[in-house]
Amino acid sequence: MNKEKLIQEAYLVSHTIAENGDFPNNPKLPLMIYKGAFLIHPDETEEAIKKVFAQNGYTNAWVDGIFDYQHYHSNTHEVMGVYCGKAEVQFGGEHGVCIELDKGDVVMIPAGVAHMKLHASEDFTVVGAYPNGAEYNMKYGKPEERPEADEDIANVKNPDNDPVYGSKGHLFECWYNQKCANV
Repeated sequence: MNKEKLIQEAYLVSHTIAENGDFPNNPKLPLMIYKGAFLIHPDETEEAIKKVFAQNGYTNAWVDGIFDYQHYHSNTHEVMGVYCGKAEVQFGGEHGVCIELDKGDVVMIPAGVAHMKLHASEDFTVVGAYPNGAEYNMKYGKPEERPEADEDIANVKNPDNDPVYGSKGHLFECWYNQKCANV
């Protein structure tokens, strides 16, 4: 894998997602979508995305689709890179924002932000990973999950690096410097 050929400058889309019913979401950190961050060549496998994420401190990786039910992780942030296909994904719960994710896109999901796949192409595949290899928990928007989930979310530290660009990148603009243009 040639990192320079794989990674390209992405168009950033961000959304601050407020609490939505039983989903805490994360009003302090925006959801970040890096449109076209990876130029995936036909001879590359999912390992290319895993390697970039791992070099930037995001491990405990998996390869699969996205669940077709609302869920979130209260104890860690999550990054996903689209390896193949496309999908419409809803973030934030039942009345949340719907985003089309395409091959090469990366999405950085703050702890607490609900997400689910609405529709996808047959070949839709993502690589997911977590800052510092965190073991993620699963929450489903049940009232009894809170206030413990809120406390977990408040204690999640910001990652040391941007998942795509490492020590420089959109994560620092948006999450550290609060200079992210929200849609």
